Amino acid sequence: MISEKEMKNFYVTTPIYYVNASPHIGHAYTTIVADVMARFHRMAGYRTYFLTGTDEHGDKVAEAAREAGEAPQEYADRISGQFRALWPKLSITNDYFVRTTDPDHKEVVRSILQKVYDSGDIYFGEYEGHYCVGCERFYRESELVDGMCPDHLTVPETRKESNYFFRMSKYQNWLIGHIQDNPDFIRPERYRNEALAFLKEPLEDLCISRPKTRLTWGITLPFDEQYVTYVWFDALINYLTGIGYPDSEQFGISWPVSEHLIAKDILKPHGIYWPTMLKGAGIEPYQHLNVHGYWNIDQNKMSKSRGTVVKPLDLKDTYGLDAFRYFLMRDMVFGLDSNFSEEAFVQRINADLANDLGNLVSRSLSMAVKYCEGRVPAAADHPDDAPLIAKATGLFSEVEASFRSLQFHKALISIWEFINLTNRYIVEREPWVLAKDPPARPRLDTVVYNILEALRVIAVLVTPFMPDSAGDILRRLGIEDVEPQNFSSIGTWGGLPKGNVITRGTSLFPRVEYQKPDEGPATILTDVKEEISFEAFHKIDLRVAQVIEAQRVNKSDKLLKLKIDVGEERTIVAGIGKDYRPEDLVGKKIAVILNLKPVKLMGVESHGMLLATDTGDKVSLVSFDGDADVGAVIS
Repeated sequence: MISEKEMKNFYVTTPIYYVNASPHIGHAYTTIVADVMARFHRMAGYRTYFLTGTDEHGDKVAEAAREAGEAPQEYADRISGQFRALWPKLSITNDYFVRTTDPDHKEVVRSILQKVYDSGDIYFGEYEGHYCVGCERFYRESELVDGMCPDHLTVPETRKESNYFFRMSKYQNWLIGHIQDNPDFIRPERYRNEALAFLKEPLEDLCISRPKTRLTWGITLPFDEQYVTYVWFDALINYLTGIGYPDSEQFGISWPVSEHLIAKDILKPHGIYWPTMLKGAGIEPYQHLNVHGYWNIDQNKMSKSRGTVVKPLDLKDTYGLDAFRYFLMRDMVFGLDSNFSEEAFVQRINADLANDLGNLVSRSLSMAVKYCEGRVPAAADHPDDAPLIAKATGLFSEVEASFRSLQFHKALISIWEFINLTNRYIVEREPWVLAKDPPARPRLDTVVYNILEALRVIAVLVTPFMPDSAGDILRRLGIEDVEPQNFSSIGTWGGLPKGNVITRGTSLFPRVEYQKPDEGPATILTDVKEEISFEAFHKIDLRVAQVIEAQRVNKSDKLLKLKIDVGEERTIVAGIGKDYRPEDLVGKKIAVILNLKPVKLMGVESHGMLLATDTGDKVSLVSFDGDADVGAVIS
């Protein structure tokens, strides 16, 4: 655990989102990452502040407002409202929502501009260059790709204007030195190297104004009423406004530990413009700039014009909020791009959430109800339980290390390793066998307690990622006051109170049947079964099959590949590998459905499905004695 000496403040920011378009999965990802970080640090005892908001000035907003037939402020209010309304629906726990049209933000921007102007670092001059309206900045010839903006793939306009400039070049050597002396100033390392590569070229001064003859939607310069502030010199200052710069207590607490979270497309403004602006204003730079990759669709960046924008509420409403949050955090390696696929999303739900965590919750609570009268039993020390307990008590350190290195997917991998260890513990300790032996009652109680305590540890650790599901698990364990859970509660084994009333509840994560877009929406497979006619049932081809060969599927601890004889040889794949060893299945006669469409699992095509039941204790096959004829119809 974090020692008293290490307990610090934590301040995390998202970029403030530009209001020229509605929220999409990219916005959701960044904000969910920030929320997970904020929740984690709160639970670790840090005094935490979490800022997000909207960026509402500039060319693009004015243009979008014109296209919408609205005044800029009316348009900004509407789109900003969409962001503000979305975050609670995604369980975002920001402390403040900043808008660049807020009066206090405008005053802070003007005060910093005046301060930098008075120091001599802002001057009036003329500039001609390649201007991208989409990026709202000038590009050097060397930065263009085939003469186009590298981000928008459009040909920039050639613009020549008289404007005010910030002497950014003055701070080039200072910034290079600061990045080199502070290796984690920009992270992951690839983006630190990218910033340093950019700084190898002479740094030009930054144009920080726009003439009102061309643009009026912005903050008027304090030293010239004929110009408005360049949108980046306005927007970046939100990180100060949101914590009460210059003299609030919150500013003093938060700014020294500031953690900016951004996507890689805005590395240059945050990694070059912002630290030099801060230096020019006499403000210490932020602590860390944390840069993530893109969510791509079909290997390409999401694009409104291409129709490849994924809306977060569509996914949340179809699959559930916590499943959505889990997928985003598990499937992207922070810093690298990741390809979004709804099919991969469904596979992740079924494998990790339904099969692993959901099944563990179901079978654990079922055993407590069945064997312990629905209450948490007493426990005793036993040497065979040491590996499970050691893993549990050391798990926070693993997760914390992953958070410190921004490897959120590794944090979840560590937690899931413990989930799988707990599932193995159940199989190996066989509580259903202990329940048949009265003298083994104390051992049964201990085993069930350990399983339930493992669930509590898991619920606490997954809280930052899946807060609703974590709370649900804790309440099923009889813990009603779930909000103030702290990681210190899992440092010592045995935190689950004896005697708590256990509640089974419904399936935590129902399995999902994926449907391709042209086949209709995905189907959530609930515990409630729809009635079918006898004629429909009669279409199911149920047969007796004998297992000829069995082996584990590579890279899976659950899937077994079975070669079966049903009068002909077939291959089926079954998720029974945690409860059955391959060698124990050979020769066994089982019930199978033959007339299912083939499906590929972990690269192996399955032609049929065996029948089994999950009793809450283990998966049990539907099987036959030696008199059943191979290939016989089951009716």
